[in-house]
Amino acid sequence: MAMYALAFIAFSLDLARRSADVTAVADGMASGNAASAAAGAVAARTGDSSVATLTRPDVDAPQVEARRSPVLRVALALTVLAFLLHLTSVITRGVAAERVPWANMYEFGLTGTVLITAVYLVVLLRIDLRFLGTFITGLVLVLLGIAAVNFYVEVVPLPPALQSAWLIIHVFVASAATAFFALGFALSVLQLVQHRRQSGGADLKTLKLKFLATLPTAQRLENLAYRTNIVGFILWTFTLIAGAIWAERAWGRYWGWDTKEVWTFIIWVIYAGYIHARATRGWRGSRSAWLAIIGFAAVMFNFSVVNLFFKGLHAYSGL
Repeated sequence: MAMYALAFIAFSLDLARRSADVTAVADGMASGNAASAAAGAVAARTGDSSVATLTRPDVDAPQVEARRSPVLRVALALTVLAFLLHLTSVITRGVAAERVPWANMYEFGLTGTVLITAVYLVVLLRIDLRFLGTFITGLVLVLLGIAAVNFYVEVVPLPPALQSAWLIIHVFVASAATAFFALGFALSVLQLVQHRRQSGGADLKTLKLKFLATLPTAQRLENLAYRTNIVGFILWTFTLIAGAIWAERAWGRYWGWDTKEVWTFIIWVIYAGYIHARATRGWRGSRSAWLAIIGFAAVMFNFSVVNLFFKGLHAYSGL
């Protein structure tokens, strides 16, 4: 958690640096000299950093190309180090329990958050999402803190219903789906904020969150969120099917309208609606983004409130 906190601070400093670059460009524009706007960004160039230049894509709001900086490389290094420490904690928990480490809420929180970081780092190899670092490390830090403070339990033997190979498959796939949904949630939130900025056509001088001018456009963020949530939806579909098969093995029926089963299905319906809405032109943009946000909120509700306050056959919180 300490390493994640340091990474969060480093990513936050990068956002502050982005805002400073936008301010430099805005000051150059205010002077009435277009060349000085680019020069203001060039003045901040160091080493192999790329130049921040003023561009105008297919939106009214101006955009500024983000440059690389040493603090961003430090933030990524800290994130990788935090992930390795985090992964070690998951492995040692499994060794101590002599089973897979995701049989209760604490272990699910521990494994789910390491998968969020893993998915983020893997996606970074193909798509530049470093601007999400503050959100991802902050989210993992908060969830880890809640798990450590409120959900921690000692290692105990598995109840009979969990002594199955489906524990390995079903819960792990659900954790992986949650990780992709978390990334899609972050992108959807940024999409809404960026859409509001672009719709207002605010200039750089009056922009409050100036780092937004260095982020991808709302349409680009929407496309990234859609691709991410599609992967999560496929994994969640398998989770739903695997859960029904496991229920038949454990309790003799595929579906019994247990609270956990119902909420798993509700989440599936929300994301199915999101995919359908995204395929319908009239529901693209902010409407589909809100569905993705509601879907992730339902995932968090299913993990926390349903596990803690609803009785049912899936009462395996360990608390």
